Amino acid sequence: MTLLVALIPIVAFGVVLSVVTVPFVALGPGPTFDTLGEVDGKPVVDIEGTEVHPTSGHLNMTTVSQRDGLTLGQALALWMSGREQLVPRDLVYPPDKTKDEIDEANNTDFRKSEDSAEYAALLYLKYPLTVTVKSVNEDGPSAGKLEDGDAIEYVNGKPVTNLDEFQALIKETKPGDTVVLDYRRKNGDLGAATITMGKHPDRDQGFLGIGVLDAPWAPFTVDFNLANIGGPSAGLMFSLAVVDKLTTGDLNDGKFVAGTGTITGDGEVGPIGGITHKMLAAKDAGATIFLVPAENCEEAKSANEDGLELVRVETLDQAVAALKTLSAGGERPHC
Repeated sequence: MTLLVALIPIVAFGVVLSVVTVPFVALGPGPTFDTLGEVDGKPVVDIEGTEVHPTSGHLNMTTVSQRDGLTLGQALALWMSGREQLVPRDLVYPPDKTKDEIDEANNTDFRKSEDSAEYAALLYLKYPLTVTVKSVNEDGPSAGKLEDGDAIEYVNGKPVTNLDEFQALIKETKPGDTVVLDYRRKNGDLGAATITMGKHPDRDQGFLGIGVLDAPWAPFTVDFNLANIGGPSAGLMFSLAVVDKLTTGDLNDGKFVAGTGTITGDGEVGPIGGITHKMLAAKDAGATIFLVPAENCEEAKSANEDGLELVRVETLDQAVAALKTLSAGGERPHC
């Protein structure tokens, strides 16, 4: 009877540990991906339509893992491991949004980071700015005539070199007018699209049904083959991979470099979350050098990851310059 009575609270506590969930999410080191390598048989950074130079070593992007729906026992075990951080669930999944909405927002940020990474790399490599088609409405007047990535050079025979010139000419049109847009297509030829302008409910001018922006343009395509990786923090490493593949020599001197950081189209590197988790993931993968956004430096230093050199970066230009010192033996900016 004494044994049975003693076992009752132990069993009850075991049930609580295994059944009761807690309002916390565990954050920890996530998978890393070599942006110079392949995933599922495809290059992570796939460039077609121009010469691609051989690369070596690693330029790994890093991620943070998230574990939701934890039982009390799982939460305690992860916390005691010292590798995981427990944070209130509302900080990761705000109660006013569904999990699907948050995941979709993260995926949208990731797709935007891919575009920014391409633009930043092409700008670094001195490709010219053009009026570039960013999107084409499926049921708009330009559907089937223009494609994402087309560079528009003329509107009705008048040259356009920037977005302001393009918009000024489009503002002169009315619904029903016909315009001819001369364009260059990636991995293709010069073309001309004759488009009958549509009507937009909020504008008097003609409507093309496209999104355009000033962006550096190259005649080849750059595709990123990573799926189910949310958020914008891979931007810097994607840009570095594009630069490495389009230039001679090894940007990383054949070494194992990892890093993180958002990037804008003009090459500014921004801060990210979970820097200490990403550093641990990089070290576990074998990295010896880690590129840290300048605004994350203080937090990165607090991790005390021995054997991982922390290189401070604020721009893509600075990141490339820092990596070039690996072979030249120069001094790198450190956190």
